[in-house]
Amino acid sequence: MARRTFFSFHYEPDVWRAWNVRNSWVVKPENQESVGFFDSSVFESSKKESPDALKTFLRKGVVNTSVTCVLTGKDTWQRRWVRYEIARSVLKGNGILTVHIHGVKNKDGVLGTKGANPLDAMGLYKTSNGIFLAEWTDGKWQRYSDYTTAIPAGDLWFKAPSTDTVDALSKHCLTYDFSAQNGRQNIGGWIETAAGLAGR
Repeated sequence: MARRTFFSFHYEPDVWRAWNVRNSWVVKPENQESVGFFDSSVFESSKKESPDALKTFLRKGVVNTSVTCVLTGKDTWQRRWVRYEIARSVLKGNGILTVHIHGVKNKDGVLGTKGANPLDAMGLYKTSNGIFLAEWTDGKWQRYSDYTTAIPAGDLWFKAPSTDTVDALSKHCLTYDFSAQNGRQNIGGWIETAAGLAGR
């Protein structure tokens, strides 16, 4: 069965690095299928229409995927649309992993700077009204603004929060460094591990 993987990343600075990482994923080509790697021009045109149009575009991108791989550069953790892709992945029950890609050269042969893990900046918490997504913004946790509906605990593949203290998603998902951990050889296994953790 093909492993359908959505790749989430910050386009402008990291598309070249992301493209190289995605193309290195050749461990078992018969068991892989990248369905979430968009041409930047398509992404930008959707973004120009309206935020709602871009949300629709990104929701469709996650459909029929089982894993979301967050390819992380310097500022990925604070990008609105990366956060939205992560949120939709949580709602869908995808396995999620972070792969730092700062050690991959860009088209000019320049290395990047390591950024924070985006999964440290998103999480879940419980109130008397249900379980909600949270995001780290302006130096504190706040209810996630792009999806404000309660999430049934049974929809989560990991242990649901039991208090109003935010559990960061990174508590449940694994993180890797593409360059330091031989991602060219290992990324297929990382994706399979993320799928397995989510029961996908």
